[in-house]
Amino acid sequence: MSEVRNGMRPIHPGEILREEFLVPLNLSANALAISVGVPAPRINDVVRERRGITADTALRLARYFGTSAEFWMGLQADHDLRLAERTANDALARIRRMEHATV
Repeated sequence: MSEVRNGMRPIHPGEILREEFLVPLNLSANALAISVGVPAPRINDVVRERRGITADTALRLARYFGTSAEFWMGLQADHDLRLAERTANDALARIRRMEHATV
């Protein structure tokens, strides 16, 4: 993937799942799929960075690993925003901020 914003590529949540959870725990994607009650291709595709994490998957991963669904959804949202920023950069540069915009 190309670089975005701070010079780092967008990190897919599947990379976090693989490198921070599966590898250290010596857990296969198939074993995880069985444990959380989803089809193996769902977890395999996430781990291979071919598929994003859905709300349902986030809830299941949170329950299994003792994390929060917000953690997993936050990883996915950050990844999606960084990819969108990369593809929409030129279009965004042409948009002028509203003068009286308030936050």
